[in-house]
Amino acid sequence: MKLFTLSLLATGVAMSIGGASLAQGTQQTIPVLKTDVVRVATGFRASKIIGESVVNDANETVGKVDDIIVADGKAPFLILSVGGFLGMGNKLVAVPHEALKVHDKKLVLPGATKDTLKDLPEFKYAKD
Repeated sequence: MKLFTLSLLATGVAMSIGGASLAQGTQQTIPVLKTDVVRVATGFRASKIIGESVVNDANETVGKVDDIIVADGKAPFLILSVGGFLGMGNKLVAVPHEALKVHDKKLVLPGATKDTLKDLPEFKYAKD
């Protein structure tokens, strides 16, 4: 009986030591940032922006939002589809979100033309 009790005690000590070291090794701290939820609520949802047309100062359509990319915790990029017709022959280009303005619920890319966007380097999605 003493042997059984000692082995249970030894197992319990070993498990508590192992559990403590495991808990310390996996413990992560996530910083909680205070967020102005009222300000956030006035923003635009990605699901509503993807597929929207982008116009220039003259209200001419210069592209369409294909996707939104967030990389390395930096400001997002909008991936625009430019050129082409009915989804064929289009080119994807990346534009920093700061370059776009919202005016009358439209996405405006000041100074852009279809040709200036077509001249940008082509964006290609990374392969998983």
